[in-house]
Amino acid sequence: MPHSRIVGTGSYLPEKIVSNKDLEATIDTSDEWIRERTGIRCRHIAADDEKTSDMAVIAARRAIEAAGIDVQEIDLIVMATTTPDKIFPSTACIVQRKLGIEGGAAFDVQAVCSGFVYGLDIAHRFIKTGGAKTVLVIGAETMSRIVDWQDRSTAVLFGDGAGAVILQASEEEGIVSTHIHSDGSLEETLHVPYGVSQGYDAVCDGRAFIVMNGNTVFRKAVSMLGAIARETLDGNNIDKKDLDWLVPHQANMRIITAAAKKFGLPMERVVVTVDTHANTSAASIPLALDIAVRDGRIKRGELMLLEAFGAGLTWASALIRY
Repeated sequence: MPHSRIVGTGSYLPEKIVSNKDLEATIDTSDEWIRERTGIRCRHIAADDEKTSDMAVIAARRAIEAAGIDVQEIDLIVMATTTPDKIFPSTACIVQRKLGIEGGAAFDVQAVCSGFVYGLDIAHRFIKTGGAKTVLVIGAETMSRIVDWQDRSTAVLFGDGAGAVILQASEEEGIVSTHIHSDGSLEETLHVPYGVSQGYDAVCDGRAFIVMNGNTVFRKAVSMLGAIARETLDGNNIDKKDLDWLVPHQANMRIITAAAKKFGLPMERVVVTVDTHANTSAASIPLALDIAVRDGRIKRGELMLLEAFGAGLTWASALIRY
């Protein structure tokens, strides 16, 4: 069976930047308070006419260019998003149209902050079983559309953006293994409590915003990220000293630091970008990955662990030889 390998990465952040100082003018918070508790300095916010698919297409084109492939080689698009353009069709199909691709499969994955790694898992399995040869995996979100900007417990945490990779069949090993989990009993720990099947307009009056139990999320995130890191390395008989990079979900700095400490990995080997774009949910890992590839930190042949945690609750990892 063929291996699956990342051959190109790309990302996009909207032009509009909202700093912590900007938030001081609208809610009871401060730059110092936000930095101390989250490590976030600013977040990018989509323009009024900018949709999730728009950002996804830019990130995708950058990944396609980096891979040096023709767009028509893509025979599958897996799109991770919590904030689709429409109820239907899938945002993946909209991206497919905008890229000018026809005929291949395209669908969305909804695992919130773990969505991109879920998408990698699916794409990897398609390639391994011969169902696809070249897969575009995207994580893109307009989280600003579902944030209550008067709720300081969530408004300071989220931003918009997109990241993408091209995964291709290869004789060289790329993705070593993927691991995905969920626990639906913890649904209300982090959720948007309204949805279409409830009669959206009638029950929520258009106010479908993120609700979070921050203390529980923190404890669960640190515990589950540590557990899945051990599961991944132990399952592949790899010692953590052999790991070149940890690329975690960019939720907040406290979770990233605590998870790295629990795992026993020095911060010098952890890719951190949350300070510049906040929590972009499914987009955060491909954003961080692309930034670290393009600035030269992550090099060909290096071993990296991607790990994510999100609403569901969901958690996931991917061990990858870049």
